[in-house]
Amino acid sequence: MGGLFVTFEGTEGSGKSTQIQLLANRLIDLNRVVLTLREPGGTNISEQIRHIFKNKDVGAGMFPETELLLINASRAQLVREVIRPALCAGKIVLCDRYFDSTIAYQVYGRDLNPDQAQRIIDFAIGETRPDLTLLLQIPLEVSEARRLSRSTASGENDDRLESENRAFFERVQQGYDAIAANTATRVRTIDATQSVEQVHAEVWRWVEALLCSPPTTGERAWKTIGEYRTEGPG
Repeated sequence: MGGLFVTFEGTEGSGKSTQIQLLANRLIDLNRVVLTLREPGGTNISEQIRHIFKNKDVGAGMFPETELLLINASRAQLVREVIRPALCAGKIVLCDRYFDSTIAYQVYGRDLNPDQAQRIIDFAIGETRPDLTLLLQIPLEVSEARRLSRSTASGENDDRLESENRAFFERVQQGYDAIAANTATRVRTIDATQSVEQVHAEVWRWVEALLCSPPTTGERAWKTIGEYRTEGPG
């Protein structure tokens, strides 16, 4: 495929949306064709799943296994309807979350079986894997403060996942720590407590290097979720 696939990861309030937009603008200025996406979402079907997934009332009582299957159903549709055609057309795809979020939120956060989750993810995405993942890391205290500030400013209540307790987000952070520790060739960790401009500079450093030296298909390797689970912290 001629395009590039870059995903952004991080817990709530890490600034992914801001950084994706800044990067998209910079790439567009270089006359690159850019597509920005989010998970769950990005297609009509996937957005309907997002509503069920995120809404506290609609999704009340959702079991972890249902959550895992829903997010990957949305992902399967997004990959086939949007991501693969865009990459084949030579576009740069920037996605807010991808399968690393399943590792952090469902495997670690919900304590689901990593081998079962692995098989479901493999079925959903096939060979469509990121060339680069930018993990925006912030301490849990910073995440909580940013979520509160955002909720106060917008007047909107937290969604179903944002309403989870601190223990859940501690486990999510363990998941991201494991990802950062075990995938140095694909995942690049950035301190997102820095200013927006400083974070963008680091984002651009990694993306610019990728533009100058795009990976071959053989370089797009990744560890299994089971390896994260056994080698990572927690």
